[in-house]
Amino acid sequence: MLLPKEEHICSVCLADLPLTRYWLLSRNPMADRLNALLPDEDRYCRAAALFFYSYDSDYGRITRALKYRRNIPAGRRFASMLGDYLAGSEYFADVDVVVPVPLHWTRRWRRGYNQAAVIAAAIASRLPSARVETRALRRSRRTSSQARLSGAAAKRSNVRGAFTAAAPAARRLRGARHILLVDDVFTSGATTSECLNALRDACPAGVRISVAALGYVQ
Repeated sequence: MLLPKEEHICSVCLADLPLTRYWLLSRNPMADRLNALLPDEDRYCRAAALFFYSYDSDYGRITRALKYRRNIPAGRRFASMLGDYLAGSEYFADVDVVVPVPLHWTRRWRRGYNQAAVIAAAIASRLPSARVETRALRRSRRTSSQARLSGAAAKRSNVRGAFTAAAPAARRLRGARHILLVDDVFTSGATTSECLNALRDACPAGVRISVAALGYVQ
């Protein structure tokens, strides 16, 4: 049971939240996993997550409550926490555009919202000069749930070519210098890398793209 001043998580659990602290590192295992899937080895993409995710842990309920049980206030609470950490980071503080990983329109219609967009909005609200662009990317075909697939190869095959930059993406991203691509959980990097490549196609070469998520699966 939570105390009157506690929100979504007790003070003891909050103190024990397994923070990655990847926002403090220029290179880290999450970013290395992502960059191994990208074609250009000379453009290192930075990445950070709030906490280490394990399905069996109590902390795994944070993202599942947002994604499957419509606990949007909890999602905003932890995304804001991540946003505060990113705002204090030399690697992320200058982000000026935040882009959520899109859902296919049928899945968004059934769920009623995109959990990545909830996270993106909360993060952007904590960054000094960031705006959210929810229409920069679109999911061009519906894919199977990545969580139900076994193995990195199957996950990459499932989402290959599934994301494209929306027709007016170049206009929506005009003036951007540092884009942050946001999802709820980073696992294999397959979804994120596909989205990142689509964004790169729509942006000038000088635009930096980084990645953030609430949870990171080691």
